[in-house]
Amino acid sequence: MATLSDRLDHVLGAKAAGSLSDAFDMRTVEDLLRHYPLRYATQGQPLTEEAPEDGAHITVIGRITKAELRPMRQRRGSLLKVVLDTGSGRGVDVTFFNGDKVKYAVREGARAMMSGTVNYWRPGQWNLNHPGYLILPESDGDEPTLTTVRGGGELRGIAQSAKGAGGVDMSFFEREFIPVYPATAKVQSWEILACVRQVLDQLDPVEDPLPADVRDERALMPVSDALKLIHLPEQQADIERARERLRFDEALALQLVLAERRHEVAGRTARACPPRPDGIAAAFDERLPFELTEGQRQVITEISTDLSREQPMHRLLQGEVGSGKTIVALHAMLQVVDAGQQCALLAPTEVLAAQHYRSLCAMLGDLGQAGELGAAEAATRITLVTGSMSTATKRAALLEAVTGEAGIIIGTHALIQDSVEFFDLGMVVVDEQHRFGVEQRDALRAKAKNGISPHLLVMTATPIPRTIAMTTLGDLETSTLTQLPRGRSPIASKVVPRRVHPNWVDRAWERITEEVAAGRQAYVVCSRIGDDEDGGGSRGKSGKGRAADSGKEPPTTQSVLDVFDRLRTGPLAHLRIGLLHGRLPSDEKDQVMRDFNAGDIDVLVCTTVVEVGVDVPNATVMVIMDADRFGVSQLHQLRGRIGRGRHPGLCLLITDAAPGGPAMTRLEAVAATTDGFELSVLDLRQRREGDVLGSAQSGTARSLRLLSLLDDLEVITTAQELARALVADDPGLTRHPGLAAMMHAAVDTERLEYLAKS
Repeated sequence: MATLSDRLDHVLGAKAAGSLSDAFDMRTVEDLLRHYPLRYATQGQPLTEEAPEDGAHITVIGRITKAELRPMRQRRGSLLKVVLDTGSGRGVDVTFFNGDKVKYAVREGARAMMSGTVNYWRPGQWNLNHPGYLILPESDGDEPTLTTVRGGGELRGIAQSAKGAGGVDMSFFEREFIPVYPATAKVQSWEILACVRQVLDQLDPVEDPLPADVRDERALMPVSDALKLIHLPEQQADIERARERLRFDEALALQLVLAERRHEVAGRTARACPPRPDGIAAAFDERLPFELTEGQRQVITEISTDLSREQPMHRLLQGEVGSGKTIVALHAMLQVVDAGQQCALLAPTEVLAAQHYRSLCAMLGDLGQAGELGAAEAATRITLVTGSMSTATKRAALLEAVTGEAGIIIGTHALIQDSVEFFDLGMVVVDEQHRFGVEQRDALRAKAKNGISPHLLVMTATPIPRTIAMTTLGDLETSTLTQLPRGRSPIASKVVPRRVHPNWVDRAWERITEEVAAGRQAYVVCSRIGDDEDGGGSRGKSGKGRAADSGKEPPTTQSVLDVFDRLRTGPLAHLRIGLLHGRLPSDEKDQVMRDFNAGDIDVLVCTTVVEVGVDVPNATVMVIMDADRFGVSQLHQLRGRIGRGRHPGLCLLITDAAPGGPAMTRLEAVAATTDGFELSVLDLRQRREGDVLGSAQSGTARSLRLLSLLDDLEVITTAQELARALVADDPGLTRHPGLAAMMHAAVDTERLEYLAKS
């Protein structure tokens, strides 16, 4: 007998277990049983006197009355034309395309089972093209026994999986649903099926981790039944009920991990930072040259309330591009500074960190110039820490942080380094949270004084659908800004199909010229830098050599270096053009952005280093080269760099994508709406949830298999409520060992860490 925790090599033997471990990282019985079928092969409809529908899947048994080998007309090779007499009054026409390979098994007089899709090649006449087949033993009135498997396709695989010491169990072919598994070239579906059947035959009754009252309230079947019926269902209802139970398990396991993290955070102690009527935050509010939106005021109140407590704030601030998150975050930081503590703002790139530094200095004015002539009374100081700073500059910045002279410290990953210390860290603000993992956020928060946890505010301009937020960031309270501040202008987006209308590209450069003539500025964004990043040559080739190996010319993309050279010597030679990409020295990048901000550069040719945080209100046009190479959310982020002032924005998406293809459809969807939440759902559906969960990138097979993060809101909500109640009543789940085991088995905690970064 076997239990879920037993090692597969003890149950299946070293050879089979080794193959499953190498291909799918399976090590235990539970790992195998949670490798759910991808689909189910059905035996199809039986052949009756009525003609089957075109495209119907049928399985027929009969005797081969004709097997004729014919040469193909258009190419080398032969077809095997077969007639199968099923006893229904007519023969079934069957065609095998690899006639020479199957002619030795598919011979006149043999009994055979064939399973395939009906194909009508003329009215009233149909056949089966290259079906799966199995040569059957002769029946002499007793149940026939198949000792040697001769066949092809799924039927051969199923027969192999049903083969035991006494031959093939032919009764298995009577099943209405036969599972088909995710497989590899080395481990076929039928091999997995054979292992699953062997394990299920030995499996001990599984103790259900879900309390009986929870199962009864939600009408969920026991997990033991679900694990059997998901693999070997008798009817369609079995599949649906098993999936319903196992889907709930996945949602609950994930929500239990998040609830445990949430409970652990709630048990920490933070310094209360109540608002001061005479502090820097109040002075900043009085100086604002514009009126905050109702949404900004509401979120500021939520955050202010959190900061006033002695439990650490743990909040996500999300909002549309340009919705004013920076003002909200700055107000929160000033409230913490008023309480005598420091704030750290973590940005994903040096360009964004420098942009934040300039923006905050400009917004605060003399309120951020402590220690300088003309500083306001009770002013604070802002300092910048990045990895590429000179030693002297960095040493001075670190000194301001450790002595407490700086109230706000802005930096990149450099802030996480051991050499960075704070005088009294009270709050951590993480911009673009998806660029940082939980461990990186925790490393920065650990720099607070012993026994004290700093408040945490994570921000994202990539709108997150509710189910995704609940599932990947369920340990955070969420605030959402939906309104755009007054003065933001609308953005129009247009797709420029370069293959169909090459002259439209020339019009794009003319459009930039017109905007610059009117006193405004433009971006031209490219997907890559282009010097030696592709292994040689300035023309980028995708596919990492696969296309070259096949002899086909791979698609090309235009590098930022090529586009910069072409524009400054060609259609935009009369304009002032700047270049910005990630490989430039830090001081050069900073100077380029300063020049663009000051209006000394008309057109900035750049990579995606400007994707987030860059704020140049005078920029009104963005041309995105090879737009089909960018994701939906990334395109939305990029175009958010324009239309930030009083003039309307124009985003031109240049592409070589085929008309009507999926890439063109995606670009047209981006051009059709500026609703970031709508686009984020589209992005997730097109990228597939597996990509969001990191199944391809993380190198392990464990992931959410049945739960849809976009479609299963009700399941996720119910699981979240139950998980929080269970953890509140039983922290650590010591009284629920089954749930604790399910939490760790069904959802890899390493995967969860990846979720926060995806």
